[in-house]
Amino acid sequence: MNRLIVSPSPHDENYTKTSTIMLNVIIALMPALIVGCVYFGLRSLLLTAVCVASCVLFEFLARKLMKRENTISDLSAVVTGIILAMNLPPTLPLWMAVIGSFFAIVVVKQLFGGIGQNFANPAITGRIVLMVSFPAAMTHWTAPFTHEVLDGVSGATPLPLAGTDKALSYLDLFLGKSGGCLGETCALALLIGGLYLAARRIISLAAPLSFIGSLFILTWISGGDPVYQILAGGVFLGAFFMATDYATTPISTKGKIIFGLGCGIFTFVIRKFGSYPEGVSFSILLMNVLTPYIEQLTRTKVLGAKEAEKNE
Repeated sequence: MNRLIVSPSPHDENYTKTSTIMLNVIIALMPALIVGCVYFGLRSLLLTAVCVASCVLFEFLARKLMKRENTISDLSAVVTGIILAMNLPPTLPLWMAVIGSFFAIVVVKQLFGGIGQNFANPAITGRIVLMVSFPAAMTHWTAPFTHEVLDGVSGATPLPLAGTDKALSYLDLFLGKSGGCLGETCALALLIGGLYLAARRIISLAAPLSFIGSLFILTWISGGDPVYQILAGGVFLGAFFMATDYATTPISTKGKIIFGLGCGIFTFVIRKFGSYPEGVSFSILLMNVLTPYIEQLTRTKVLGAKEAEKNE
């Protein structure tokens, strides 16, 4: 006689493990990391190694102190370290990078319960903390290949040049031949990584496309250069690798589209009217805060279910 076994979900034994997802993200980040090391020198590799090592160490120590099962084997701390490094100038002092890693892992991730329970993207928050705490170091840029210091530029280097005679060509922006953070300059490398994740079904393109598309349209309506705006700065890095974070972004496709639209709108407003030329990190963090409300708004209604009546 066949037995019917009833057990809690998930019922699919072939579900993708967290470590497998994170390994695919690491693979997708490699093109941008390699380009960053070629353009800005081996200092970029050292900075990335310090971020990764400190993130893993802080996660190990935090889980030990909290007497929780250690989770460093799921590779999420490694991913956080790489993404944090890609959001930093190659010349940033290493001890500052360690501070960013501490905030990302301990304050944002572990104090809220660990992976899947943090309300904000750890790497983004680490970058913003460093940007507010050490603005001079976080806006110290070097030119690709020559490593010459680019002075007098606040924010992501190509953005303030938009609409001037010093504006870079679309090809230079697409290939990353500009000053900027370690992993955000080469749109081509980031696009390759993003499409790899989409092909592997690790991410949905709903949020990235609505993010990039809304920024493009708003810039075009306002009379700006939409192609320049989406290729410059950290739009591709944010859209493909931070606006698709499982823990801090909506689950449904409709929710992802709303999330991406919000990121594009906030990025446009900050770049157009704010004091920072770049606005990707702030926009994603703001939308992270709004994610629970987006989830509630786009929640799928169960067929035949009735909403509970409110007590008078």
